[in-house]
Amino acid sequence: MLFAESGMMVSDAKWQDRARGLLKVELARQNLGYKELVERLDKIGVKERPQSIANKMSRGGFSAAWLLQCLYALGCEDVRLKWPD
Repeated sequence: MLFAESGMMVSDAKWQDRARGLLKVELARQNLGYKELVERLDKIGVKERPQSIANKMSRGGFSAAWLLQCLYALGCEDVRLKWPD
């Protein structure tokens, strides 16, 4: 668990939701699905399948490195974060 600036505890699940949401928003912004993400990840040497991405997204548990790989593959140069309340 981590502390937000307000001093309230924020569960790991909430942080995972935010990481998953960040990737979902970028995919939606570009009107892309998991198949297109697989193709873009392949171009940078990251092997995935649409089903494996769906599994990671439903679990919400993936590494920061994988999130960065996805954002890079999507050409995302700026990330706007909304921190927990």
